[in-house]
Amino acid sequence: MSALAINGRFLTQKLTGVQRFAQEITLAVDALVAAGEWPAARVLRPPAEAEAAKPYPHLPIEAFGRLRGQAWEQVELPLRARGGLLVSLGNTAPLLAGRRQAVVIHDAGVFDTPDSYSLPFRAWYRALHRALPRAGARLLTVSGFSRGRIAAHLRIDPARLGVIHEGGEHILRVPAGAGVLARHGLAPGRFALVIGTGAAHKNLDALREATALLAARGLSLAVAGAADPAVFRNVAGVGGQAAVALGRVSDAELRALYEAALCLVFPSRYEGFGLPPLEAMCCGCPVVAAAAGAVPEVCGEAALWFDTDGPRRLTDALARLLDEEGLAEELRRRGLARAAQFSWRRAAATLLSLLPKDAA
Repeated sequence: MSALAINGRFLTQKLTGVQRFAQEITLAVDALVAAGEWPAARVLRPPAEAEAAKPYPHLPIEAFGRLRGQAWEQVELPLRARGGLLVSLGNTAPLLAGRRQAVVIHDAGVFDTPDSYSLPFRAWYRALHRALPRAGARLLTVSGFSRGRIAAHLRIDPARLGVIHEGGEHILRVPAGAGVLARHGLAPGRFALVIGTGAAHKNLDALREATALLAARGLSLAVAGAADPAVFRNVAGVGGQAAVALGRVSDAELRALYEAALCLVFPSRYEGFGLPPLEAMCCGCPVVAAAAGAVPEVCGEAALWFDTDGPRRLTDALARLLDEEGLAEELRRRGLARAAQFSWRRAAATLLSLLPKDAA
C-alpha cells in the first residue's frame, strides 16, 4: 500500500459528530500503529496559531501551509500528500488528490434535508460530493443507511461505498462530571436528556408534547447542544417550564448526564449514524428514539421506538417507560450488550481493510 497520510484539518475545527469520528478513529489508528496492526502513517494539518498539542504519539504530525480552511485543503494538502494515499475523515477532501485518496462522507443530508443547512454550505457540499467519485476517490461512509442515500444522490453503485460503523466507548474515557446536575437543578432519574442542535432534521419541535407529559409527572427535559449558525438555519426549539437548556457540555458532563438521566430522547428524523444513542447505551442510559435514518441500524432491539410521521407517539413511549415495571432496566441491559458490538478500534481496522491497496 502507498504511504499513508491522514487529513488533519479536523484538528482545527470545533468538535461535532464529524470531528468526533475523525478524532476517535485517528486515536485508534495510532494505537494500531503502535501494535503493528496498521502501516506507518502521518497526519497533515494546517498551521496552528500556537504550538499545538500532540495527541497521537505514534503518528507524526506535519503542520504546514499559508492558507486556511477549504483553500488549504483543496490547494496545499494534495501537494504535500502527493506520492501517497490520503485519507480524509470529515466529509471534505481535495479534488486534486484524485484516485489517490479515500474520503468518508457521513450522510447525504445536504441532499435529503436541505432546510437544515445554509445555502452556501449545501451548494459547496453537493458540488464536492458529486465531483469526488468522478475524480476516482474511494468513498466510505458510516452506515448502510448512508450508503444507500449517498449512492442514490450521486448515482453510483452502492458497492462503491465501504461502511465503517462508529464507536461510543470514548464517553467512558473521562470520569463523570457530576457538578453539571447541581448547576442546572437536575436530580438523578428525574429528567430525560436530549442531545441536539436547532437544525431542522434534529426535530426538537417534536418534543413539546413530551415536555408537557414530563412536567405533569414532576420531571424535566434537559437539552444539551448548540447550533452553529454558519451551518444550520435555526428553527423552533423546545419550550415550556419543564425544559432546561444546558448549552454545550463537556464529555465528563455528558457522561454524568447519561448516567443520571431517566432516558435519552432522540427525536432526529435524519441521522447518518446516530452517535448519542450509542454513547447513551455505553453509559447504561435507556434510549427512546425516532425510528428514522441510521438509528435503528445502530440500536437494533435495544431502544424504545416512536415514529416521526406514524402511529407510534413519543409521549406513549415515555409513558410506557415510566409506567412499565422493569422496562428501564431491560433497556439498560440490552443497550450495554448492543454497545459492546461497536468500538473505535474495530472501526480503524475496518478503515484499513477498505483502503485502496494500490492507488498508483
